[in-house]
Amino acid sequence: MAEGSPCEHRQYAHCESGVVTALLARQGVEISEPMVFGIAGGLTFVYLPFLKITGMPLVSYRMFPGAIINGAARGLGVRFEKRRYADRARALAELRALVDAGECVGLQTSVYWLPYFPPEMRFQFNAHNLLVTGREGDEFLVSDPVFEHSVRVRQEDLQNARFARGSLAPKGFLYRVVRVDPAADRAEAIKSALRKTVRMMLHAPLPFIGVKGIDFLARRIEGLAAGDPRHARLLLGHIVRMQEEIGTGGGGFRFMYAAFLQEAGRLLSSAPLAEASEMMTEAGDQWRRFALACARICKGKTERIAAGEAAALLRQCAAQERLVYERLKAATL
Repeated sequence: MAEGSPCEHRQYAHCESGVVTALLARQGVEISEPMVFGIAGGLTFVYLPFLKITGMPLVSYRMFPGAIINGAARGLGVRFEKRRYADRARALAELRALVDAGECVGLQTSVYWLPYFPPEMRFQFNAHNLLVTGREGDEFLVSDPVFEHSVRVRQEDLQNARFARGSLAPKGFLYRVVRVDPAADRAEAIKSALRKTVRMMLHAPLPFIGVKGIDFLARRIEGLAAGDPRHARLLLGHIVRMQEEIGTGGGGFRFMYAAFLQEAGRLLSSAPLAEASEMMTEAGDQWRRFALACARICKGKTERIAAGEAAALLRQCAAQERLVYERLKAATL
């Protein structure tokens, strides 16, 4: 076995924020995953019909891959060493050298090539983060933050996962913490992150982003009633999969952000943040009701789909989130 103390495996809610939280814990930084997610400005909504994932429009409930790593670096005074590779052999050699030296290393991978994922979840999604904590021969010891137990992965499978092609291709992306600033002002980082998220969700200049993006998608779903029912069910199924199966999904990210707001409210002694936390929890519940309606429509056998029902529920998600961000905007931060 490689020398050095591997990271203790812990299960987290989401892959990227979980890996960052675990790397910080190894540096002695006591911080929760919701606080990492919130300070990094991880929450968003984006619907990009012109950017395809597995042939369907991109729907994202969190910032794009790498944003939490970069946001944690800015807000928490963390310095990451980050590497990408054109040479697979060099990428493998450097990963082996790091873990053999006792380092814990974050990787971006494709879930399709990770054999411990259930078959029904193994598709070409190239933005899954995991933590490599050690090595035994040709097997790496992997702490995947969204699984209950640590696993072993053959180096061949891990290499394929690191160099999968397509949208968001990882290109062997590797990262680790090399320095933490003990003087970082967490309270100011919270305030700055809240202001940034409010601006993006309420005042994004494009109609695909933020609350306007949720309403934009609702109009798109409403129009499905007049089209091909098969295509409509494929799109709704894709939206549900992106919401509920990729990371913590739309509702899950809202619940994690609600936990961040609650913790931030205690730290800053802010009643408005506590109120916004409760409101965001309701937003998460509303997203789950929308997902259940979409799943029910997808399983239906009728020629006409209840697109209006799904669109109405999605508009309720937009309305509830708008209330949250307006409350945060009105708070004195």
